[in-house]
Amino acid sequence: MPHKLIIHGGPDAQGVPLYDFSTNANACGPCPEVLAAVQQADATRYPDPAYTALRDSLGAFHAVAPERIVLAVSASECIHRFTALAALQGAQAVSVPRHSYGDYAYAARARGLAVHHDRDGTGTAGLQWACEPSSPLGALDAQRAHWLLVPDSQLAPTQQPLRVLDCAYAPLRLDGSPPPAQAPGVWQLWTPNKALGLTGERAAYAIAPHADAAGRLAALAPSWPVGAHGVAMLVAWLQPSVQRWLADCLPLLHAWKVRQQTLCSALDWAECKGSTANFFCVRPPQECLPERLAVLRVAGIKLRECSSFGLPGVLRLGVLPPPAQDALAAAWRAACSAHPSMENMQ
Repeated sequence: MPHKLIIHGGPDAQGVPLYDFSTNANACGPCPEVLAAVQQADATRYPDPAYTALRDSLGAFHAVAPERIVLAVSASECIHRFTALAALQGAQAVSVPRHSYGDYAYAARARGLAVHHDRDGTGTAGLQWACEPSSPLGALDAQRAHWLLVPDSQLAPTQQPLRVLDCAYAPLRLDGSPPPAQAPGVWQLWTPNKALGLTGERAAYAIAPHADAAGRLAALAPSWPVGAHGVAMLVAWLQPSVQRWLADCLPLLHAWKVRQQTLCSALDWAECKGSTANFFCVRPPQECLPERLAVLRVAGIKLRECSSFGLPGVLRLGVLPPPAQDALAAAWRAACSAHPSMENMQ
């Protein structure tokens, strides 16, 4: 039986795009200090299987006990691990945001769990996901707002679900708001690779509401889920100099985002408002859209069409520097010329 095709941004069968708008990586990256640390990692030895020093450092960084830190191969791996834990605890359904990363639902369906959207049926969902800023829209997450209204402590013990806030884009929030606070009963899942511009390095970690919960999730992991290069990235992520580098990126990303939004408006692409992140969504003219996206891909420009997020005809654009933006505009106009029926829309 062939593997199900799971759609992601980034390189594809045509190779690495020259200008890749399809991912949400920090376009100011890679962070030089972190890249050097990964390149210099000692891959000749096993990491500490308990990741003692790393968990101590991550706990100090987030002001939580190190016993609450769980290392993960990647966020995607941890999503599947959370789903396995929920199933073992008797969950029959998973609640995911209406427009969200596909792995939440893929992992649920792989284990035969029903998938509800937003607050539909959350009373029966044993695992509930939120992501803020959300993907693909980069906006506030309605699910997280519901958690604040109905905290875990107000639910009967038999109704308390696993609640996980995906913090993948929290470090790349461009509106100046602080990182999400640790809410009672809510897990956090962190993936620094996007903020560092190193999406090829997949290490991640989760912060549990309490140590017992962390132990249950950690028990489902293989030995050494994070290799030497992932450990090096996570250690470097915590350094004050790296955090300063990231803070310095945000104003530049904001300026690039404003320019990119203006360019999209000039192309007659309707923006989906509300993004606070380093990406946003637009709806371009729909006629011949697949053909025009194919023309752009041949020209070395990749965009992310959002059907897999439940938004057909919408494009998610990671914010890139001005030369990439100008190349996108030129390639789009060339694609319109390749399809005469679209010329009157420009």
